Amino acid sequence: MSGNRRKAFLVSAALIGGAMLMTACQDSDATTDTGAAPGSTSAAPAGKAGSPSGSPAPASKQGNAKGADATGKGTAAGSGAATGNGGQKPVGQVCGAGDIAWSTKSESQAGGYILITAKAKPGITCYLPAALPTVAFGSDGTEAGPAEQSVGKQIKLSGSTAAYAGVNPKTTKENGGKELDSIIVAVGNNDPDPVSLPVGTITVDRPVVTNWHTSPKDAVPVR
Repeated sequence: MSGNRRKAFLVSAALIGGAMLMTACQDSDATTDTGAAPGSTSAAPAGKAGSPSGSPAPASKQGNAKGADATGKGTAAGSGAATGNGGQKPVGQVCGAGDIAWSTKSESQAGGYILITAKAKPGITCYLPAALPTVAFGSDGTEAGPAEQSVGKQIKLSGSTAAYAGVNPKTTKENGGKELDSIIVAVGNNDPDPVSLPVGTITVDRPVVTNWHTSPKDAVPVR
C-alpha cells in the first residue's frame, strides 16, 4: 500500500468502520426474514436439482462479525505464516485494534519516546503479526517509519500478556515540526478500526516506531 493510500485510510477509517457496522446490521435483519410473501415469484423453487435443502449460507455471509467471537478469539482472519513450499500454516486470529486495551507512557530514554502497551481485552485471545505497527500523526496522516532493520516475531496476546512498541516522534535535529497531542495506532495498514491515543504535547518530524516486543526494554526506538 502506497504512503498516500495509507494516509487516506487512517483519516477515513472511522467513517468506513461505521458504514461496515450499518451494513452488517442490515445483512442480519435481511437474513432473519426467511418466509417468502404469498404469490412471490422471487423465491427459489424447492427441490432444485443439485441443490440439497439446508445448504450453508454463502461464504460472504459467514464469519463477518466484528470484535470478539463467541469463543473469545479476535475475529480478524490471520493470513498464516509461510511454510517455505508456497503454502501457509495457520497462526491463529490476528488482533484488531478493537480487540486490544491500549495505553501510552512518555519515556526519557534515548532522547525521549512514547511507549505503547497493548493487552488483549478480557476473554480475547489473538495474535499481533510479525509486522510493524501502523502509527500515524495529525490530520494529514504522517506515518512513522521503521526504527529497526527487520521485523520482529508474532506475539500471542491473552490474559496479562503485553506487547510493547516504542515511538520516537522526532528524529531530526533541526528545530520545527508539528505540535500534536495524540497518535493514531492500528494493527497493520488493513486494520478497519484504528484508535487515537493521547500522548501529551509532542513535536513530530520524521517519526519512527519499533516492532512489537514482549519486553519494554526492547522497544526503545534507537535509530
